[in-house]
Amino acid sequence: MKKFISMMMVAVMAISMFAGCSKTEESVATDGSTSMEKVIGALGEAFQSKTKISFTYNPTGSGSGIKAVQEGRCDIGLSSRDLKDEEKAAGLTGTVLAYDGIAVIVNPENPVSDLSVETIAKIYTGEITNWSEVGGNDAEIVLIGREAGSGTRDGFESITDTEDACKYRQELTSTGDVITTVAQNPGAIGYASVASVKDSVKALAVDGVEATEENIKDGSYVVQRPFVLVTKSDAKLSDAAQKFFEYITSADANEIIAAAGVVSAN
Repeated sequence: MKKFISMMMVAVMAISMFAGCSKTEESVATDGSTSMEKVIGALGEAFQSKTKISFTYNPTGSGSGIKAVQEGRCDIGLSSRDLKDEEKAAGLTGTVLAYDGIAVIVNPENPVSDLSVETIAKIYTGEITNWSEVGGNDAEIVLIGREAGSGTRDGFESITDTEDACKYRQELTSTGDVITTVAQNPGAIGYASVASVKDSVKALAVDGVEATEENIKDGSYVVQRPFVLVTKSDAKLSDAAQKFFEYITSADANEIIAAAGVVSAN
């Protein structure tokens, strides 16, 4: 009898340990846009606290995140641009989570505070090369941008109609690098997610409209793009990933999204 009870206790402990392991092994892996770091990080932290399901985010850039979904290396990809037709044809679905303004940023020492979309395009294509041509100091304009495949770059170049025409001095691999570089160079101009802009740089008004949440929401600030959740069209998400997807696209997440400086699509 004692032997039987002992065996039963071992069995119960084994079942408990297995159940415990299964619970802690539940996880959601996201990969992609560096511009979405603030909002997806806040949503992931809230979800993890609420459900005890592990959450990870790999900031590799939009193009890499889309590829990671295609190759099955993450549950949900993060893109700061709409999916291209060929990506949709390859079996991917995009769901807009939020809308983000792309701030055109300069060094705080730069006296210029407002540029038109047309002028920004002329600056980035090399037609305007000195700040004195747009009311600034007599100094060379140093063009800072993102790497090919970046959702921020894709959005910026699409809106300013400068695809494949920008004369970048530096093409950087993250939003943070762009901000740091512009902050360190009085002659630099760059672009970055509004949600990521810090006091170390100055965001310009575009066509007289400032890059605020209200102006992004009503569409008056035109340099904006979507934050997109990328999934496989023909494959179900894991239970954990489905719960995460449903949570961040629900009304319950709107307050967190707004606090991250972007405008919820839901």
